Amino acid sequence: MNWQWVRLGSTVRIERGGSPRPIKSYITTDSNGINWIKIGDVDKDGKYITNTKEKIKPTGIKKSKEVYPGDFLLTNSMSFGRPYISKIYGCVHDGWLVLRNPDVVFDINFLYYLLSSTYLYNQFVIKASGSTVDNLNIDKVSSALICLPPLKEQTMIVNQIEKIIRLIQPFEELL
Repeated sequence: MNWQWVRLGSTVRIERGGSPRPIKSYITTDSNGINWIKIGDVDKDGKYITNTKEKIKPTGIKKSKEVYPGDFLLTNSMSFGRPYISKIYGCVHDGWLVLRNPDVVFDINFLYYLLSSTYLYNQFVIKASGSTVDNLNIDKVSSALICLPPLKEQTMIVNQIEKIIRLIQPFEELL
């Protein structure tokens, strides 16, 4: 397989999060609660979602969107376009888009770096729209144009990126 230009939506299934309402009546401290993944639970420059501050009652699942370890989450409003990889099971509100089955076409780390790239972010900026807050939606993210290399080459690219990151990190710590 050679490198191909494709729309992001042809490579992953994209779904929008949802919120049970009123959310306060679904928040719980019970041990059987479901992780309630909020944008405030992630670091701005983080990569993984590993825990949450709150949980929702299991009855809230029907009104939300379940996410599983390995799913990609993409912020879709305010500070839109930030990718995260879920390492936990939980539910997400409508401030998230969920990208499912990425490992079918992507090296997971390649997709993370691709979604973090200025190239893709600039496409999101052009597509984002809102009366007071810029937003992304499924159609806008699905229509983003990406260059898709074969899996083996994706892994080689990731290895080079991570090698460069390791070289840069000591200097960033000096700032």
